[in-house]
Amino acid sequence: MSLIALLGFTTVVFLAMLLLHGYLWLRLVRSTTRPGRLRRRLTLLTLALALLPALAIGLRRALPLEASAPLDWIAYSWLGVAFYAFLALLVLEPVRLIGNVHLTRRTRQVEASGARRAPRSLDEAALPDGGTAPGRGAVRQDGDVMARGAVRQDGDVIVPRRLFLARGLAVTAGVVALGTAGAGAYFANSPPVVRRVPVTLANLDPALDGLRIVTFSDGHLSATYGGRRFERLVELVNEQQPDVVAIVGDLVDGEVAELREEAAPLADLVSAQGVFFVTGNHEYFVDTNAWLRHLGTLGVDVLRNERVAIRRGTASFDLAGIDDRTAASFGLPGHGADLDAALDGRNDDVPVVLLAHQPVQVEQARAAGVDLQLSGHTHGGQLWPFDYAIRLDQPAVQGLSRHGDTQLYVTSGAGYWGPPMRVGARPEVTVVELRSPRG
Repeated sequence: MSLIALLGFTTVVFLAMLLLHGYLWLRLVRSTTRPGRLRRRLTLLTLALALLPALAIGLRRALPLEASAPLDWIAYSWLGVAFYAFLALLVLEPVRLIGNVHLTRRTRQVEASGARRAPRSLDEAALPDGGTAPGRGAVRQDGDVMARGAVRQDGDVIVPRRLFLARGLAVTAGVVALGTAGAGAYFANSPPVVRRVPVTLANLDPALDGLRIVTFSDGHLSATYGGRRFERLVELVNEQQPDVVAIVGDLVDGEVAELREEAAPLADLVSAQGVFFVTGNHEYFVDTNAWLRHLGTLGVDVLRNERVAIRRGTASFDLAGIDDRTAASFGLPGHGADLDAALDGRNDDVPVVLLAHQPVQVEQARAAGVDLQLSGHTHGGQLWPFDYAIRLDQPAVQGLSRHGDTQLYVTSGAGYWGPPMRVGARPEVTVVELRSPRG
């Protein structure tokens, strides 16, 4: 990624973090505290947390992987917690509004009945040296009214009911956010589920019936994902006894020098007819050509706008692969999705299975008569409810769908990007079992 693009992306992240944390500060700090030292300290903490994700992205190129790992873990884990705290508070907004309306009405009722005003400070209202708290009357303080007794905390301090409500909602949102993020972290780092998907191809020779294409995507090897988890993924793929292994993009989030050891388990993949890879958009955020050369040393064949024949005896189908749809925008010579080149000269009577990182590339595949497209990119949404936003850009988020005569399978990915969490989208390895209508 160019320096200008990196700065632009960092700026967008920075502004988004300020907006997100501005709302969190409003509901978790300003609404739950009184002016003073505590509020100032919490305000500074909120500002520091808002800067963490932008700092992690901005320093990624400047720091070695080992040094950036702790920052990434803290920044992105907090980002996941903050996101779900934001959602929880948003859902609780009607409760806050209804509660405040009720308190406002009660205030007016008390004022109309001649309620007396409270002293200006809490110490005057509830003195520890013998002062008494209000009884059946009402105390008005900072615009809040407490009628028929006061809400107390710590046994001696009167807490206005509006403040008590804000704190209760803040605690509720915090519990929901921590619980959701914690569950998401557990699932993101648990073994991928294996999904078996039978797909019937109209012209598939019966001799190819039952052929297994084991596919996964979005490993996102990085400072926070790799090691034993990636080894376990490779072992899981091998356990499926694949005829073909298809890795459909976004394998890495770092340079070869940084992730050489993390990617090494790829050399252990065992497949009857080969391991194939196509680029995703994240391959273009690093030294793309260096990675493509390195994958070759690990026994991975990179399909760049080309196809190969997968055979059983005299029967065959075409396995094609194209670059990611964003490849041309990075200005690398020779890079860019070109389905026409991949399919040029093929026999139309032979089925073709296309590897393309982004599901949206199925529109071109449908027009070209592709039988089946395998994609990733979406992570299945990764963090609910992002799957709804993804539908604005992609025709499918996960699973098998049909687009004209072309079938599309979108795998939800094996790793994660950003927050090390998955909510509503388990990591997966998919076994696509090809079926012949005459099988």
